[in-house]
Amino acid sequence: MSASCLMVGATMMALASNGQFSLQWMHSVEHEGWREHWQVTDHDTLRLVGAAVKGSGAGMEPGPGGHFEDGWWVWTTDGPDVPALNLAASGATISGWTLCSKGCETIGADREAPIHIAPCDGAKGD
Repeated sequence: MSASCLMVGATMMALASNGQFSLQWMHSVEHEGWREHWQVTDHDTLRLVGAAVKGSGAGMEPGPGGHFEDGWWVWTTDGPDVPALNLAASGATISGWTLCSKGCETIGADREAPIHIAPCDGAKGD
């Protein structure tokens, strides 16, 4: 079973029962949408399972097997597992990130310390 929550900085965020969440943001150069889908694994690690970009340009090439769907380049991926994500929050980019699972929260829109995202220690889903 996957962890039932994430630690987002010092804040606990409940996850959907499948242990999945997404991160969405605007690319700082191309000003186009970027979306990543993550899975909390049974080993309390994070695995990127899919991504999508609204356009193409500097650093926004779709991954292998990408296809165009509803205005987005979409692809799936499997791995590798990482223990956590660290998001820089300079406040100088076009927007923060939107983190969604059961609901959505905007994080990192203002200048602050990097945001550390990791599965809750020992928290298991039903």
